[in-house]
Amino acid sequence: MQVENGKIYEGVIKTITKYGAFVDIANPENQRIVGMVHISEISRSFVNEIRDFVTEGQGVKVKVLSIDENGKISLSMKQAEPEAPKPPHDSSHQPKRLQREPKAERETKPNVWEPKKKPPVTELSFEDMLSRFKQNSEERMCDIKRNTERKNRSRRK
Repeated sequence: MQVENGKIYEGVIKTITKYGAFVDIANPENQRIVGMVHISEISRSFVNEIRDFVTEGQGVKVKVLSIDENGKISLSMKQAEPEAPKPPHDSSHQPKRLQREPKAERETKPNVWEPKKKPPVTELSFEDMLSRFKQNSEERMCDIKRNTERKNRSRRK
């Protein structure tokens, strides 16, 4: 029996190595045909340890990927299994997007920057306004001083 590229065969895992598993393909003529399933072709999920997925003597389905000029057969277990059906597209599982205004409404509004609206200023006395100004100025000066000290410290290192 000669194996063909792209065909799926039944086989038994004979040996397991760090990089793959050797599979004896079932043969009605009692010829021994052995191919290798690389670690990347064992499963659709990440395979760190092959022995977590297969054991010696286990029956498996394999697909022939290629046969090189030396007669080495490259096999795949993940391509031999049917692909899992994708779930139907359901928008309820996707994050909600912000609803934008319809384009017609956006075009009618002028795209002009407007400053933030300030709350109405209550009648403050001159002393109150002066104390507020001093407090704001001191806070700003402290921030500036702190930033320049950090910059100077980082330059010294």
